[in-house]
Amino acid sequence: MPINRNALIRYRTIDSCLQNRYKKWTLDDLMDACANALYEYQGIDTGVSRRTVQADIEMMRGNKLGYEAPIVVVDKKYYTYGDKAYSITNIPLNNHDMQVLGEVTSLLQQFKGFNHFTDLSEMVSKLEDKIYTQKTHSPPVIDFEKNDNLKGLEWIEAIRKAIVAKKTLSVTYQSFKAREASTFCFSAYLLKEYRNRWFVLGRSHQKKAPLLNLALDRIQTIEVHEDAYRENTEIDLATYYSDVLGVTKQPGQRDVEVVFWIDNASAPYVITKPIHHTQKLLKEEADGKIFSIKVIPNFELERELLGFGPKMRVLGPRILVKQIKQQLQRSLDNYLPEKMSTNPDV
Repeated sequence: MPINRNALIRYRTIDSCLQNRYKKWTLDDLMDACANALYEYQGIDTGVSRRTVQADIEMMRGNKLGYEAPIVVVDKKYYTYGDKAYSITNIPLNNHDMQVLGEVTSLLQQFKGFNHFTDLSEMVSKLEDKIYTQKTHSPPVIDFEKNDNLKGLEWIEAIRKAIVAKKTLSVTYQSFKAREASTFCFSAYLLKEYRNRWFVLGRSHQKKAPLLNLALDRIQTIEVHEDAYRENTEIDLATYYSDVLGVTKQPGQRDVEVVFWIDNASAPYVITKPIHHTQKLLKEEADGKIFSIKVIPNFELERELLGFGPKMRVLGPRILVKQIKQQLQRSLDNYLPEKMSTNPDV
């Protein structure tokens, strides 16, 4: 059954709302969300009627579109999914979807050889593998790194659109260290992925607030706010993270030369997958190789270096060597007899 673009926007908006279980969604809330989405995507400012949203919900509940969405009403007022894991984006692709995907893949393949589109290779491979598995009902032949339990991905599109449209966001956020969540206005500048975890760089509208790097999996709610968007006039977003490993960075920090030795067995892994783009081979020794990288020391760097265990030795700078030694000593201390005796299974 063909559906027009406006209806698809409403279905996806309702789906996104019902997946957000931090908020109770009334029919009026869903009407407002759909109206905002149609205005943002299509420039339609006439709003959405109650009857339209009710019809959309019934269409999503049915099987004409293949959704069969488990939409339930709680306390005769609030709409939600009976199955917490449900989303219309998880349903199998139909023949029309497969045809469209095939056409898109064929188009993208034409750009794979161009330097400006090097990032397309993985995307095209994912699409081709998805089409292959759907058509042949065979297991996938490519197993990309993924984490099905990853939280926060539902905020990516909302944040991306706010950055492009230069809209202020009202964010409710609770870090791992905070006892309770706080809500504040936030101007987002850049979305950043590191090891399958997503972050957003931006600035809180609180007085003299520094740049903030928010983990998307710690965000509880996001809404567009009427406060004026605060433009980024301080940093080059294209190079902001070029001098760090990961995302942890404080204003005023400077990069240093980190020198480390890797044994011969592990050196090929570091050569073929450099720890950082500034990596250089300084010296070859009988039992290993010495490399250097130029980065700002941070938590992610320490974790990466410690991950090599006895196969790596950090040679400089002195303060980093001291920190690595302290971390290794703490690891050894965790295996002292008195620590091990706390485990009843030992």
